Amino acid sequence: MDIWSFLTIIIVVFALVMMITGIFSAYFGAGKNRAYGCILFVVGLVTLAVWTYLVGYSDIKPFCEVAGWDVMYNALIDLIGILIGALIAVGIFLVVVLKS
Repeated sequence: MDIWSFLTIIIVVFALVMMITGIFSAYFGAGKNRAYGCILFVVGLVTLAVWTYLVGYSDIKPFCEVAGWDVMYNALIDLIGILIGALIAVGIFLVVVLKS
């Protein structure tokens, strides 16, 4: 994996988490927290839109070499594998600890 693929994963995950936390903050917050939630959502949305444009539709040299959809697909598959392996390990650990 090259540096641009790594940066694509970081930027897209950052943008998605900003949008999700902004939605929760705007929905469950009160007063200034709602405004901060809206700002978080907008920052995430703009970041995602700009990065998607740069990777997917621009002809700028370092960005056009990244296969954005393939990178995110591979990252999602890797994440699912990591979560399954971690859950199996934690399950075995809990069985061993609770049985002893």
